[in-house]
Amino acid sequence: MPKILTADAIEQYHREGYFYPIRILDDEGVASNRRQLEEFESRQGKPVEGAQRSKSHLLFKWVDDLMRNSKLLDAVEDLIGPELLCWNTIFWIKEAGSQSYVSWHQDLRYWGLDANDLVSVWLALSPATLESGCMRVLPGSHKGDLLPHNDEYEQDNLLTRGQEIAVKVDESETVAMPLEPGEISLHNVRLAHASGPNRSKDRRIGISLHYMPTRSKQMIGEWDTAALVRGEDRFGHFTLAPRPTKDLDPSAVKFHEKATDATREILYKDAHQNRHTI
Repeated sequence: MPKILTADAIEQYHREGYFYPIRILDDEGVASNRRQLEEFESRQGKPVEGAQRSKSHLLFKWVDDLMRNSKLLDAVEDLIGPELLCWNTIFWIKEAGSQSYVSWHQDLRYWGLDANDLVSVWLALSPATLESGCMRVLPGSHKGDLLPHNDEYEQDNLLTRGQEIAVKVDESETVAMPLEPGEISLHNVRLAHASGPNRSKDRRIGISLHYMPTRSKQMIGEWDTAALVRGEDRFGHFTLAPRPTKDLDPSAVKFHEKATDATREILYKDAHQNRHTI
């Protein structure tokens, strides 16, 4: 019996590769999390950047708490079962009026994971609208072989290598997934997706959280880490991430440095440039 998703929602996810929206945070929760992010940015004098964007649950306790949100995990469990690891958490922030965008791509081509059923959750902490550059997906593109990609390294592309599908995407066949603050979308890691620039007057703040069954393996990197968020890890394919006791917990920060170095090596495998965006 599903915990939160309807039978129709589960069927759509498996058929089309995505489902949205699901509200997991109320207005107070959204405000609290956004405040903690922006207070940190104010203290350091700049937005989160570089390695701070990736494995962010190791730097910020509030992100670790979001990663373990029971309603969110219930939705993921409905799709891939009760034994869950979170491989990564990534900030996706487009400043107001920013030209930053994300090109059409499929994550699994670059992540080195064997988990075809990995679920990407995208959580909005500010309005994700067509104007602000919400995610767009190509329904059904999670099925069959992965598409060929080129590394373009465009300056405004938020992706590490500026990776882009090497075939033309028919925009008339795509679906936009706007989200209100506190809502999430779910999509399969093989699904082609993209997003445009932020033409609104507010920051577009999103966090992606990437969940996989504990049986999953890393096929490219020699070492990798993931957080056990539900159930038991009976496989031991990943070094389990520590839980920070507070923001910038020294032991977790040290682990974060090793973890993001490993992720960078995976993402840039065989690349001819490395621009350290994550």
